[in-house]
Amino acid sequence: MRILLAEDDELLGSGIRAGLTQNGFQVDWVRDGVAAERELGTGAYQACVLDLGLPRQDGMEVLQQLRARRTATPVLILTARDAVSARIAGLDAGADDYLVKPVDLHELAARLRALVRRAHGQSVTRLCAGGVELDPAAHRVWRAGALVELSQREYDLLHALLLNAGRVLSREQLEQRLYQWGNEINSNAVEVHIYHLRRKLGAALIETVRGVGYCIARDLA
Repeated sequence: MRILLAEDDELLGSGIRAGLTQNGFQVDWVRDGVAAERELGTGAYQACVLDLGLPRQDGMEVLQQLRARRTATPVLILTARDAVSARIAGLDAGADDYLVKPVDLHELAARLRALVRRAHGQSVTRLCAGGVELDPAAHRVWRAGALVELSQREYDLLHALLLNAGRVLSREQLEQRLYQWGNEINSNAVEVHIYHLRRKLGAALIETVRGVGYCIARDLA
């Protein structure tokens, strides 16, 4: 899962990025509101952790602009503003969750998983299709009850396809979900990961839609 972190405090931002990375997230980090609004406009992120006290543009304005454009990216506000009125204002402005600093990183990770799950209409914590089961909290995958070892990229790609079961994702969309800034992407990287997933999980699980992309059929999920 690729997450945008908007936080101007260097020490806190570094800690949050490290903690979320350890929990299996791909994290891009911006330090001001203008950069946050620009990056959220790309549609590349499954969720955003947004501080309100950002330089150049306040986080509340970033959120309001995001929702004014009808962008549905889940937003979790993470701020020192602990007044009830601030929480109400943030949620009413379109935030999906609100946490007050300091925060437990395991709780933050769990809340982000829940936001992404709800955003994709998933009510269950484990994702299943064609005898394959993925547990985002444990970061594990099973096939027919047997644990399967996947690379981080393979896991992220499978997670993206399972979250969007029945929907075709293009190569560009999958690349956005797999790679943070600064990662060099080989032209056939997605195809290579798909090949390895089919070898490990069965050729019938992931369908190629010629000229469009890849999907896991909804009737398998």
